[in-house]
Amino acid sequence: MSIKTDSGLSSSTSVSEMTYRDAVTLALDEEMASDPSVVLLGEDVASDGGVFKTSAGLLDKYGPERVINTPICENGFTGVALGMALTGMRPVVEFMFADFLPTAGDAIVNQLPKYRFMSGGQCSAPVTIRASSGGSGRFGTQHSATGESWFIGLPGLRVCAAGSPAAAYSLLRAAIRHPNPVLMHEHKALYVKKGPVRRGDIAEFGRAEVVRDGAEVTIVGTLLMVDRASQAAELLAAEGISAEVIDLRWLNPIDMATVRRSIEKTGRLVIVEEQVHAGGWGSAIISALAQEGATLRRPPAAVSLSAAIPIPYSPSLEDALIPSSDRIAAAARALVVS
Repeated sequence: MSIKTDSGLSSSTSVSEMTYRDAVTLALDEEMASDPSVVLLGEDVASDGGVFKTSAGLLDKYGPERVINTPICENGFTGVALGMALTGMRPVVEFMFADFLPTAGDAIVNQLPKYRFMSGGQCSAPVTIRASSGGSGRFGTQHSATGESWFIGLPGLRVCAAGSPAAAYSLLRAAIRHPNPVLMHEHKALYVKKGPVRRGDIAEFGRAEVVRDGAEVTIVGTLLMVDRASQAAELLAAEGISAEVIDLRWLNPIDMATVRRSIEKTGRLVIVEEQVHAGGWGSAIISALAQEGATLRRPPAAVSLSAAIPIPYSPSLEDALIPSSDRIAAAARALVVS
């Protein structure tokens, strides 16, 4: 059976443009086809094709021994994935919502990242955790967090975030092949977004992507904020302001070299996060630049949640809380023209 994309093309066809959702499905399909040790497990990933339909068709193609529905017990099935990995498998664990990552805190914090260290390098734990992240979908306060910075300080755990269909495809393939555990964030609001995807791409570990060249201000974002930063750059371009946009992609490790090269050119920096700024990856970037003595024309700007509150259900309040392209453009404009 072929895995179908929204455009009706099968995964055996060379596809240049597809949805973010299809990019995830295609990456899973290709990795499962090339490596029989890759298995997928999580809530509703089998018969229902996943709550966001990112595993649609995989059960029919690979069977229930490789596409496995689990009970609602995140710490339990993440622990099972660790056991699988230690015996030679490469499990991919799907978390329906990133908000539930803390329920598997022991497995994610105290087990997965530490096995290689505690075994003196004799054991690796190649587990990929996929988490559906982010707001703007009116899912309410317990189902709308990105969670992207919750685990970035853990040695041994790699963290990435996909801001486009191309990133979703190439990052997931890289994560599954990595010898250490990787936590990958996908954004719910991006699943229907279309973009170009080059089949066969595997993301370079730890490397950010410059998605738009610019000369006067650098805007760094992740997940949905990459798309909104790109929209903001279009608004600025209409005013004659040239903005460079970086999709950070990897949060552990952070590609400081790419950020540094950009700000050496532009002299200005805007961090865009769909989270509270304090304790986030944006704070880590600004801290690293300060420690290096980086020279900026203006102090860096941080565009994040407009208040340190949980994501509300109310559409108007949710929209006001999450950074918009207008708010991003305003922050960048202030650095350039004032």
